[in-house]
Amino acid sequence: MFHFKQFSVDQSGCAMKINTDGVLLGAIVQADDPEKILDIGTGTGVIALMLAQKFTNAQIDAVEIDESAAKTAGRNFKNSVFHDRLNIYSSGIGAFFKEHPENKYDLIISNPPFYINSLESPKKKKSLAKHSEVDFFEELVKDVSLHLADKGSCWLVLALDTAILVTKLMTKNDIHLQRKIDIYSYRDSAAHRVVLCFGFSKILPETGLLIIYKDVNIYSEDYKQLLQPYFLAF
Repeated sequence: MFHFKQFSVDQSGCAMKINTDGVLLGAIVQADDPEKILDIGTGTGVIALMLAQKFTNAQIDAVEIDESAAKTAGRNFKNSVFHDRLNIYSSGIGAFFKEHPENKYDLIISNPPFYINSLESPKKKKSLAKHSEVDFFEELVKDVSLHLADKGSCWLVLALDTAILVTKLMTKNDIHLQRKIDIYSYRDSAAHRVVLCFGFSKILPETGLLIIYKDVNIYSEDYKQLLQPYFLAF
């Protein structure tokens, strides 16, 4: 059980536990008072819960293909003070949109699988959560193009090589990079993740960076300020 300031997350039954990538994405994302949000691959539901805390008027749909993880996310939603604004769907994203073809979202967010064409994990559930082929991202981008509201935004946290692929796929679907935030463990280390924001408007992308640690086991002030609304330690 992971306790946040306004909610708690039970991680049992989830192959992918709460991780830095997910909470960073939930904390970094910005939007103009979205009414409808979609979290693709919600896992424990932590990002959806963070967004429910941040955007107090939003109704949030969370989709999770792993049935056990979806049940865990559903319990976490039910036990939160935001339960009336959170919906869990145990489904792949393609099947979800076949059942809800009319849905449009002001904000679409995902911490998707990173590793393209990599070796399969020996544990099937973790493999499903962490490994993917290019066609996964092609489907993801296509669904975003069809179900993102005209003035909406799509936020993703990705490994660097995957970010290049996804940016190209978005461009092919007339969705444009609007913001890019490089994530570093330390000031003198190489970036290892990137948070990207996409939308239909073609603008000069904003760029930034976030450094997680100022020293070994010591978080940077920027990281602490970003997570302060959520983490009890901050």
